[in-house]
Amino acid sequence: MAPLAESFAAAAAIVARVAAGRSLSAEMERSATEPSETRAAITDLCYGTLRRYGRSQALVRELSDRAQATDPRVEALLWCAFYALESGRYAEHTVVDQAARACVLISQHRAKAYVNALLRNYLRSKQALEARLRAQPEASHWHPVWWIDEVRSAYPADWERVLAAGNTHSPMTLRVNARRTSVEGYAALLAAQGIETRRIGPSALLLGRPLPVARLPGFADGLASVQDAGAQRAATLLDLHDGQRVLDACAAPGGKSAHLLETAQLSLTALDIDAARCADIERNLARLGLSASVRVADCAAPGQWWDGVPFERILADVPCSASGIARRHPDAKWLRRAGDVERFAARQARILDALWRMLSAGGKLLYVTCSVFPGENGAVIDAFLARTADARHPPLGAAPQLLPGPEHDGFFFALLEKRS
Repeated sequence: MAPLAESFAAAAAIVARVAAGRSLSAEMERSATEPSETRAAITDLCYGTLRRYGRSQALVRELSDRAQATDPRVEALLWCAFYALESGRYAEHTVVDQAARACVLISQHRAKAYVNALLRNYLRSKQALEARLRAQPEASHWHPVWWIDEVRSAYPADWERVLAAGNTHSPMTLRVNARRTSVEGYAALLAAQGIETRRIGPSALLLGRPLPVARLPGFADGLASVQDAGAQRAATLLDLHDGQRVLDACAAPGGKSAHLLETAQLSLTALDIDAARCADIERNLARLGLSASVRVADCAAPGQWWDGVPFERILADVPCSASGIARRHPDAKWLRRAGDVERFAARQARILDALWRMLSAGGKLLYVTCSVFPGENGAVIDAFLARTADARHPPLGAAPQLLPGPEHDGFFFALLEKRS
């Protein structure tokens, strides 16, 4: 096993870059060459640290009068060390010793005494610190103040539960490929391997604990995919039938496209504006034994790719704040800004208007976000209905807003139908 100091140094470098505005997923890709055990430790440190970023920042402010003059890597190292101490995964003396040693690895020799003293001070004064942190919203809820305010305003009875869910580990749910096996059959196959599951949807199996996909029997052969149970609702809400012409307008990495094709025999076009992400769609479909027309294109610019033949069904899983899946992308909480919600809403409106022109009379469009912010959910739909005379909004038969919880992430769904 690599010393904790090495994992601290690598994680601190990643976290410092994320704090400066880089994407966590992109930064984690750069560590993909690390041995699996080391990579697991780095991943845990990065994700755990960024989930409680607001708390860790507050701890440094409370414990140090020189935080503003500290090298960003040293500051990030302290955040990682706080997470390690509070995670219970390591002995306290080990964390303090290894964090100090990590200063050398990040070429910050002079910071050893500072890091050692600050962490020891934290251990001595935890009780008094907790009382002070409870009065600081970002430190107690681990979210930016503007985000807390948005959630509290939208869900006055549930806001603390929504925020708390955003700080947890994500559930791992499988979607069973109905074209290759049954839910019951695949659950039995997993049980034979000692893998505990619970059925929570038509095609969804919730794992008792997360596992690498390499340990899932038949995964490489397309028997199942990893997909959140909330995301799996999309295919069930579109009223799909064999032979329909269907568009998945923002399709990467292809989970929803695959589910559509597993549900019915469709003529499916899957779009994404990013060529690399379109390659992901094709790989995912190939593993599952499915096929679609995958195109690199901007769904909001149909003149560049559309052949003029209307689609009977359109899935619009639009770009959004990702506030409903913040626990999967903890950097999103800190990289987003309050004005982003309005900017996303404007983009979502443009996409809706463009896609509506491609929908056949009597056709249905499902609008989806992985957001809990009303400004990019119900408000966008209300504005669209107000300006679109031939649109109607039939009831879903289920709650349009899913809030994140133990079994699923947060999603919003709105079904729109074009009058004949």
